[in-house]
Amino acid sequence: MSVSLKMRLQEDVKSAMRAQDKATLGAMRLMMAAIKQKEVDERIELDDEAIILLFDKLVKQRRESIEQYEAAGRHDLAEKEVFELDLLQRYMPEPLSAAEIASAIEAQVVAVGATSMKDMGVVMAALKPLLQGRADMAAVSRLIKEKLQ
Repeated sequence: MSVSLKMRLQEDVKSAMRAQDKATLGAMRLMMAAIKQKEVDERIELDDEAIILLFDKLVKQRRESIEQYEAAGRHDLAEKEVFELDLLQRYMPEPLSAAEIASAIEAQVVAVGATSMKDMGVVMAALKPLLQGRADMAAVSRLIKEKLQ
């Protein structure tokens, strides 16, 4: 059985402590804190799938922050966010290629019998569990709109 994401992250925190890598340690502690916060708030133990969903939100936040910091000319803060984004992406599943995403969209459009924009929600609901964490869902949404128009 493979090691859970949470266990892997805990081991990586210990390694960063031993290596005295303060930047990596700080970013990993933020990731651990996000997991613990979610577990305490919902009184559950997060599995790998839930952790990937949580990390997906953190990735999206980092991308938005990078965009805003770059626009404001705060390259120092943008670099910190890029570093955290790279670290988060180490724990995410392998991203899907554009062809794989297009194939999944095509398959779900056919599977649910979508013919117009009214069916977009149904297609998105079917695709979300398949693509979450492996594709930018905003880009997927745009592709579905193009397909259904």
